[in-house]
Amino acid sequence: MSVVTAAADRSICSPLPVLGKDVTVPLVTGGEVAYAALDYAASAPALQRVWDDVAAYAPYYGSVHRGAGYLSQLSTDLFENSRKTVAEFLGCRAGDQVIFTRSTTDSLNLLAAAVPADCQVFVYETEHHASLLPWRDARVTYLDAPRTPAQAVETLERALAGRDPYGPALVCVTGASNVTGELWPVKELAAAAHAHGARIVLDAAQLAPHHPVDIDELDVDWVAFSGHKLYAPFGSGVLAGRADWLQDAKPYLAGGGASRKVARRTDGGVDVEWHSTAARHEAGSPNVIGVYSIASACKALTEAGFDRLVAREQQLVTRVREGLAEVPQVKVLSLFGDDAPRVGVISFVVEGWNSSHFAAALSAEYGIGVRDGLFCAHPLVRTLLGSDPQDPGECGAPEAEPGERSLNAIRVSFGAGTPDEHIERFVRAVKELVSEGAQWKYRTEDGRCVPDRGTAQV
Repeated sequence: MSVVTAAADRSICSPLPVLGKDVTVPLVTGGEVAYAALDYAASAPALQRVWDDVAAYAPYYGSVHRGAGYLSQLSTDLFENSRKTVAEFLGCRAGDQVIFTRSTTDSLNLLAAAVPADCQVFVYETEHHASLLPWRDARVTYLDAPRTPAQAVETLERALAGRDPYGPALVCVTGASNVTGELWPVKELAAAAHAHGARIVLDAAQLAPHHPVDIDELDVDWVAFSGHKLYAPFGSGVLAGRADWLQDAKPYLAGGGASRKVARRTDGGVDVEWHSTAARHEAGSPNVIGVYSIASACKALTEAGFDRLVAREQQLVTRVREGLAEVPQVKVLSLFGDDAPRVGVISFVVEGWNSSHFAAALSAEYGIGVRDGLFCAHPLVRTLLGSDPQDPGECGAPEAEPGERSLNAIRVSFGAGTPDEHIERFVRAVKELVSEGAQWKYRTEDGRCVPDRGTAQV
């Protein structure tokens, strides 16, 4: 081994330990196999480190912020220190707020409720529904899917140049596509937005688990992401960024914790003074476990070395893309082309196959978990497939019989906890299914393609 190769190898880390790595699942063809979780874009498995940290804290669980007891004070310190950890992980600026929510969807809906009443919102049709749909009370301009990063910037600049120059404006953009995995030119889009007096929010749900996110460096106004995609358990999310719109908005939820002072008026009504801190939008008893798990994941990723994690993931991306390229019947979906930088999210279709049938066969015959459908990004997937917006097809529902073309796609996604073997098994399975066909018969049940138990392929 050369010195150069040895140095390169040292820059690549091993997979991070995750829960479920030893789980086995039954195959319809007989026997069991270690489950290959390749659906990270939906929910990544929790890091073992995160689970251990939560388990160590669990006996000390207590109410936060107003409890006088020792466990309450300990839990409050843990909750607020988690806020600081997340702020450091995101490179927050002085004055930025970190608000804990339930998910990316919740974070973006919170921001949508906080935008000024006359705000213009600009969002690409390529967005996940979490960032495409929340802007119901704003004037929304939907931008066509760009075919290059440069075109994305040009499209935004043209749209912003034609907007009302005196009112507030907000641009919403993804950092990494949940369909193609392609990285978007966030820093350039932020510069374009600010040059035209607009603000920008980054949907980092697919970016934060795979790539460093620095609010100050990217010069974005807000960042939103979910814990369950960042190797933490379900039920927690983050909205971080500028405080002014958030402080001026009505509380996202009205209740205890958001209120600083409540008093009865002489006329019988109630006067409320709301907090101006992050607590303004965190009413109710917070999800302390979820918040702590996010902070633990942030620490784990930082300590593992994001550069090393990115380098290893890129090796996996290359292996999957090269393997799929060896199968002529496979078409990988892409907006920006083969050379575009991307994270470990790849969607594709297989000629002659219903996507749900193919995904079901991967699971039932190989123990591989992927996802099929439109991935809550219906306009984008339809654009990539060249289908009419009125054509049938929806998330996870196969309308075609097994073997027929469907208007859905298959998505394989992976990350810091993915073993090399899972990638090799996936590539081998795709090649075998395409060349030899499924070994089992499948049928549609409750909108899903499932094995017809006891009936092998004839």
